[in-house]
Amino acid sequence: SDLLFPGCELTAATTSYTFQVDKEDDSDHILALSMVCLTDGAKDECNVVEVVGRNHENQEIAVPVANLKLSCQPLLSLDNFKLQPPVTFRLAAGSGPVHLAGWHQIMHREDASFEEDDDLSEEELPPIMPAKK
Repeated sequence: SDLLFPGCELTAATTSYTFQVDKEDDSDHILALSMVCLTDGAKDECNVVEVVGRNHENQEIAVPVANLKLSCQPLLSLDNFKLQPPVTFRLAAGSGPVHLAGWHQIMHREDASFEEDDDLSEEELPPIMPAKK
């Protein structure tokens, strides 16, 4: 099931936000980031937003995903950039305010096994016939 991610706002006072789920929840969670934008009160300065997560060796890594400036790029569409919680969004430069929005997708274990069964049953398509003239 998909839920609207209520979003978060990063400012000079609140420079980071962490999205996490209950550790005892056995569902798979995906956070899809769709948009990052400057909001009212933003100055014409570079605002760099980073995503902070963990790599396969469990080391913290920070990757910039947006560099916004009011006069040239106040909004960036991220086309549902998928992240696996826990993930932290950090305002690495600038004072914001920067708003982030997206979707939170929850896949329950029984849903995942159902989808895997669908992938196994391939349907054979009829051959393509030439068009009639």
